[in-house]
Amino acid sequence: MRTGNRALALGVALLGALAARAEARDLGARIESALDHLLYQLDQSPTPRAIPPAGPQGATADISRLDDPVRLEQQLRQLLRTPVAQLHLTVPNGQARLGDFSVGSNESLTGNLLILRGDADLFGRVTGNVVALDGDIVLHGGALVSGDALAIGGRIRHRGGVVAGEQRSLGAAPVAAAARPGFATGAATKLAGLAGVLLTLTLLGFGLVLFARPNLETVSDTVSHSVFRSFVTGLLAQVLAVPTFGMMITGLVLSVVGVLLVPFVLIVFPLVVVTAIVGGFLAVLHAMGETHTRRRMASGVMVGSANSYRYLLVGLGGLGLVWLGWIVFGWVPVAGTLILLAAIVATWLLATVGFGAALLSRAGIKPAFAGRYVPPEALTDEYLWATPQFGVTAVKRPEGGKAPRPRG
Repeated sequence: MRTGNRALALGVALLGALAARAEARDLGARIESALDHLLYQLDQSPTPRAIPPAGPQGATADISRLDDPVRLEQQLRQLLRTPVAQLHLTVPNGQARLGDFSVGSNESLTGNLLILRGDADLFGRVTGNVVALDGDIVLHGGALVSGDALAIGGRIRHRGGVVAGEQRSLGAAPVAAAARPGFATGAATKLAGLAGVLLTLTLLGFGLVLFARPNLETVSDTVSHSVFRSFVTGLLAQVLAVPTFGMMITGLVLSVVGVLLVPFVLIVFPLVVVTAIVGGFLAVLHAMGETHTRRRMASGVMVGSANSYRYLLVGLGGLGLVWLGWIVFGWVPVAGTLILLAAIVATWLLATVGFGAALLSRAGIKPAFAGRYVPPEALTDEYLWATPQFGVTAVKRPEGGKAPRPRG
């Protein structure tokens, strides 16, 4: 585990350095953008009310003619810079409203209607033009607009209403874009997701070791001794899973008694497939961890207790390092994409091998491909007699094939 720990420490150090640099550069910009966005949102939620008309020399918005909507938009947005409490506007042959406004189904509004920063929900009749700034004009069933309809920074939504004149929509007004998450925020989110996945797999793996250790070890040995066979089996199973499921459901539907089993199969079959994939994937990680641990033990490294829990943790650490490489270097334009594709392909390969091993071993019940049995022709005298291990002298083979005499 020392190699994994050094790689993990290096990745964390690099992540911290890049995060500090990105945060220092983007801190001021993000604070300014957040404040602007907050002020905009507060300003975009006015209390609905009628805008009182201005005096003889006050502001006027003539919406009787809508042939120049760009100039009208500029005029209205210039007007909206005035504080709400001091906002006065005269609409010739009409009225102005701030915020959402509704015309009931039994109501008839005479003249033009101007809505600022709100939606115009029309159920009744409006005899003039309707203009909405930073809002939608919603034409409900029974609504009738005798003049034109213009939505600036919004849409005209038809829900059964009618506009007798011309309809135009200038699209949504540009809003200050929300600040993009910095490198540290994105990396922290990805790290949290990776930690959650690894923790879930760890809990599932420990549960398998605790309650189904022989089955897990059989599937793991199948992976170690029949890798290619397991991959081919898993690949074919992925291709045939959906057709098999469809044929099974069709066969049950065509039979009288089988119809009753359709709900059961709809639940059990996907559950069995998912269980085989997850269990096989954990068995592959177990095999990886066991192989790595035994190689270190063979080289003379003291690794402590060698058990299935340790094997799973080592395998999960190797998987985590693969995805950690994408988290650290994912911001690189081309290399980040290649690393992501490599991590996805590697994970898929491991899952495919594990799925095939689970099927070959019948979920750990059939150890035919686990390499645990020695063929009878290999059981020679040389194999049966002990060999020297750890300094213990082997028993000498008796001459002539006879058993040694017991010492008196």
